[in-house]
Amino acid sequence: MPSPIAFIIPALNEETALALMLDGLRAALDAAACADADIILVDNGSRDATADVARKHGARVVNEPRRGYGQACLAGIAALSGDTGIVVFLDADGSDDPEDLLRLLAPVRDGKADLVLGSRTIAARKAGAFSPPQLFGNWLATGLMRVIFRAQYSDLGPFRVIGRGALERLQMRDTNFGWTIEMQIKAHRFGLRVMEIPVNYRKRIAGESKISGNFIATLRAGRKILWTIAKHGFSSGQ
Repeated sequence: MPSPIAFIIPALNEETALALMLDGLRAALDAAACADADIILVDNGSRDATADVARKHGARVVNEPRRGYGQACLAGIAALSGDTGIVVFLDADGSDDPEDLLRLLAPVRDGKADLVLGSRTIAARKAGAFSPPQLFGNWLATGLMRVIFRAQYSDLGPFRVIGRGALERLQMRDTNFGWTIEMQIKAHRFGLRVMEIPVNYRKRIAGESKISGNFIATLRAGRKILWTIAKHGFSSGQ
C-alpha cells in the first residue's frame, strides 16, 4: 500500500481558477491510484468564494487569515493527519499541471528521493507563463545558491513533493516568499536526496497573480528571497 498522501494548496482569492484546478487534480489522483489523498486548501484570507468552491470540489479547507505564502504552508502542515507520509505542495491557480503528479510522486513513493522539485526551467513551458521579472529573479536566486551553498538547483518552482519525515526535519519557518528557497537551502545542507523533474508550466487558468504583473509585489518577493539567501548564507544552522 502506498503511503497516505496530502496536498497543501495555499490560496488567496482564487475562486475563478480553483474549480478547474481541483477537477484536474482529482483526475490525476485517480490515474495515480491516490483517490483517497487528503487535499488541504489553505484559505489565506480570501474575500471571495475560494473556500466554498474548494469544499464543493472535495477539498478540506483550513483558514489562515495571517497573510503570507509560507504562513499558509505552515498552517497546512499543522493540519496534516497523523498517517500522512508524503506531502505535495502546489499552487491554486492551475499553472501547475496535475498530469505531472505521478512523475513527481514516484521517486518519493519508491524511496529513491526525499524531495522532488518540479522544474519549470528545464522543460517546455507555455509562452507567457513566466514574466520577465520572474525569469530574472529565478536565474539570480538559483545562481546565488550555486555560488554560496554549491546547491545545484534550476528553479524555485512551487510544485514539489516531500516525505513527511524529511519535511519535519527541515523545521520550516519562513512565513512569506522565502518559503521555497528556505526549503531548498535546508534540503541541501541537511543532505536530503533531492531530484528535479521537468514539469509543464502554464499560464494561470483565471484570476490575477499576486506577484507577476505587480511591480511592487515583485520587488517585495525578490527582496525577501535575497534576504533569505543572505540569512542562511551567514548562518551555519537553521
